[in-house]
Amino acid sequence: MGPPSVSAVRTPVTRERSQRSSTPPSLPPSAATAVPKRGRDAAWQRWISPVALLVLWQLGASAGVIPERLLPPPSAIAATGIDLMRDGTLLSAVGTSLQRVLAGFAAGAVVGTACAVVAGISRWGEKLVDPPLQMLRAVPILGLIPLFILWFGIGETPKITLVAIAVAVPLYINTVAGIHAVDAKHIEVARVLGLGRAAVVRHVVLPGALPGLLTGLRLSLGGAWLALIVAEQINADAGLGFMINSAREFLRTDTVVLGLVVYSLLGLATDALVRLLERRALSWRRGINA
Repeated sequence: MGPPSVSAVRTPVTRERSQRSSTPPSLPPSAATAVPKRGRDAAWQRWISPVALLVLWQLGASAGVIPERLLPPPSAIAATGIDLMRDGTLLSAVGTSLQRVLAGFAAGAVVGTACAVVAGISRWGEKLVDPPLQMLRAVPILGLIPLFILWFGIGETPKITLVAIAVAVPLYINTVAGIHAVDAKHIEVARVLGLGRAAVVRHVVLPGALPGLLTGLRLSLGGAWLALIVAEQINADAGLGFMINSAREFLRTDTVVLGLVVYSLLGLATDALVRLLERRALSWRRGINA
């Protein structure tokens, strides 16, 4: 009986190495829970500076450092908000403003996305669509108000049109940038697989441009609220801007500040919705803070 062959000696070792390489590495418990814990920490840490500012604001007003006539304390603004909610003034104003933003956002999102697709996938489309939109981007949106009043009167149309333009331009610019950033190899592979032009746009171009589209969506929502604030304060008979303008005439600083706070909360709420959509749609993309 001779010595064992080299292959017979190496077989258990080789098998063990093969099992190690085929078994996915398991994360230690601390590493497995690191991401959710970091997410929870980031959530409450974002509230530190706003709460600190509110506390300093209240203390400064109570100590007389901040004149109540110019800037009422947060407690007085909260009391005013409760009173306006009880008599229905605040809820009615918020509902009217939300309707205007949603109508303008829907129109601007459709126009901005459609123009971005045309300009992004076609050279002739870019030559025809891009110049007027770039010219519109360079025009201050506040300068359009007198023209819109002359064209559309003082009803809802000029306000919604102003919001639609504030939405369409940033959405168009960011979506076009996202389309141009799509890897050309992916489009080539799709064509090799026999996909038509519409299928390439649907399955390759639009999913690839999704990061730019969502970024444009966040910017456009901020622009929508900004345009609405201006439009409602210049010419409106309902909405948050009308409430603020009426309070200014009666020197109700607390109501003015309350209206601005509600504007900011609505803007933050819509931004949070888009960020939630972004996290779900782009779950495959992890940044440095992921």
